[in-house]
Amino acid sequence: MRFIVSSSALFNRLQTIGRVINSKNTLPILDCFLFEIQDNILTITASDSETTLITNLELVESDANARFCINAKTIQDSMKEIAEQPLSFDINPDNMEITANYQNGRFNIVGQSADEYPEMNLPQEDMNALIIPAETMLNGINRCLFATADDELRPVMNGVYFDIQADNLTFVSTDGHKLVRNRNYGIKDHQPAAFILPKKPATILKNLLPKESDDVTLKFNERNAYITMESSRLICRLIEGRYPNYNSVIPQNNPYRVTVDRLTLLSALKRVLIFSNQSSALIKLHLESNQLVVSGQDIDYSTSAEERVPCEYGDSPMNIGFKGTFLIDILNNMGGENVIIELADPSRAGVIVPAEQEENEDLLMLLMPMMLND
Repeated sequence: MRFIVSSSALFNRLQTIGRVINSKNTLPILDCFLFEIQDNILTITASDSETTLITNLELVESDANARFCINAKTIQDSMKEIAEQPLSFDINPDNMEITANYQNGRFNIVGQSADEYPEMNLPQEDMNALIIPAETMLNGINRCLFATADDELRPVMNGVYFDIQADNLTFVSTDGHKLVRNRNYGIKDHQPAAFILPKKPATILKNLLPKESDDVTLKFNERNAYITMESSRLICRLIEGRYPNYNSVIPQNNPYRVTVDRLTLLSALKRVLIFSNQSSALIKLHLESNQLVVSGQDIDYSTSAEERVPCEYGDSPMNIGFKGTFLIDILNNMGGENVIIELADPSRAGVIVPAEQEENEDLLMLLMPMMLND
């Protein structure tokens, strides 16, 4: 059989779904892409058995329906340097030899039978359904992903928690040191439900969703999620277990409030961090009248730095320590011009929120402090 496809369109799709494939797979067939041709539509599947991504592509022409597998690395590497042009594939069903012809040459590869490829379609009965604008889902995942954990002992913290309530959808992530809670009040009228999306499919969605303009259909049960977008479908196994009570760790009634320009503070932190202890990354914040002093030192190498950042602060002087890399992560993942840092005392978590919340959103980030020596 033969089919003809745009080389750049095919390569872009292969690059996108190739992120799913692991470097080492339990089943050798999962080193391959599954190609399925039906009525001039090419469907390509990539899977690691936990996460499966499926995308469709319209062909220029095809003369038959077919199913076969091609090694993912081989086909991606072979197409890297081929400029945009029609690419013609001839498949011999008897020995699975595949010949690809392009303007200046051709290459031969041997495919594999699609019969070994595991079935990935889930029964979609008895699943909760939620329709989310692509931008809302992207914002929620984007802001949470950096705060997910890599903890083998507590796997529930290794993903983004979707907490669906009647009047909002809350995205949550925490690694025990930092926490993100992003509520969106634009998602309403749903039965309360919740699930934990693992980090890998969340990262894949972070790369896919910027290209989507329509709503995303999300179906899920206790074990699996089925996410349908305009150009692709993602099927993944969810993390099972009970997520921690995230609201209980957010300190209330924080009497000390400082408002500061986010980018100014971010720049100061990056400069001062160079001179702080490399292993602890401890940064000291000293608050006094309308001034925030950012300092760091490394006693072992006799280096130190200090910067003064203007801010709005009218309470009594206060010192608190934070891990500088974590504080930089939080400010990098929070939009807006100004941020408000809410504090109670040097031993309690600091709460960081945008001075102006985006429409229908309530974003809050939390960072546990580090003990200061002085």
